[in-house]
Amino acid sequence: MSAHDDGSQAPGDGGWRGRYPLRLRRDPVNWERQRPSWREARPALIDAALRRALARPSGNWYVIGAARDVRSGRPLGRTVAGVELVAWRDESGRLVAGPGACPHLGAPLKDGRVHCGTLICHWHGLALDGGPFAGWEPFPAYDDGVLAWVRLDRAGGERPLDRPVLPPRPEAADSVDAVYTGFGVCEPEDVVANRLDPWHGAWLHPYSFADLTVLSTPEGDAVSDAGDGFAVDVSFKVAGRAVVPVRAVFTAPEPRTVVMRITEGEGQGSVVETHATPLGDDDRGRPRTAVVEAVVAASDRPGFAAARAVAPALRPLMRAVAGRLWRDDLAYAERRWHLRATGRFPDQG
Repeated sequence: MSAHDDGSQAPGDGGWRGRYPLRLRRDPVNWERQRPSWREARPALIDAALRRALARPSGNWYVIGAARDVRSGRPLGRTVAGVELVAWRDESGRLVAGPGACPHLGAPLKDGRVHCGTLICHWHGLALDGGPFAGWEPFPAYDDGVLAWVRLDRAGGERPLDRPVLPPRPEAADSVDAVYTGFGVCEPEDVVANRLDPWHGAWLHPYSFADLTVLSTPEGDAVSDAGDGFAVDVSFKVAGRAVVPVRAVFTAPEPRTVVMRITEGEGQGSVVETHATPLGDDDRGRPRTAVVEAVVAASDRPGFAAARAVAPALRPLMRAVAGRLWRDDLAYAERRWHLRATGRFPDQG
């Protein structure tokens, strides 16, 4: 089935890009009249893609959150893989991360203060400048300009890498980025499995997606540049019959990350990076995972320069759009974990 067998305007009718970014769907099909996708969404295919992703090296790097959330003047507290962390900026603006408990009497360092790049414990004034001191040892940290990362070698257990496995992104000067963070009762693999199932898009998110067709899978060859990924034609809904059609490819560069890259259509080169960070168990012994999703949007249309100029106003809207999608997708991931934990997940054969 092509992207326009259901009556929508095909992206290829006049090339992917027209004078205007929006297209009008012709005779749009109601949700219940879509072609079912469950036959194509074979559990074994999704599971095989997941297993390949989980086998890739991460170098023990975990996403803490948005880089801009670690601000000068105050520390940020996080728990990653059961490890209490604190992160802050030193006097040069460099990202620093380390254990979240003060080595003196265990005070929560996230409640301390940062003065001239030095973190000062609010219990007794022990000061940390980011280097080893009084038994406190920093963890390797990395700021990629959009996300903040920490390397936890004991938790990861892999061969360490000097920096995280990062996918290519549009240049910062030519893009607008926003980061959404959500939390669910599941494991990172459940989040990754959700993103490696593109077939659910128009069914689970009818308010956002239409006319979704999976063109190729890791075992197919319909789109030669898809590589070990899923290539998809899909239309993003704007209002009424107005949509923005694109082609996108989903890949997993490391075990806790899935990247959607727009390869044709509006915003070509834009990426959505979904990072799944294990937090630890809740008070009922259930695993909790943070979804940290970075949207890095770019366009060569003249009007996009105006969008970059008002990026601070756009970011809350971009986060809200991601949040609406992840309300559904976290329910998917949580359900998947619950079925696995109770031995009721369907056979993947």
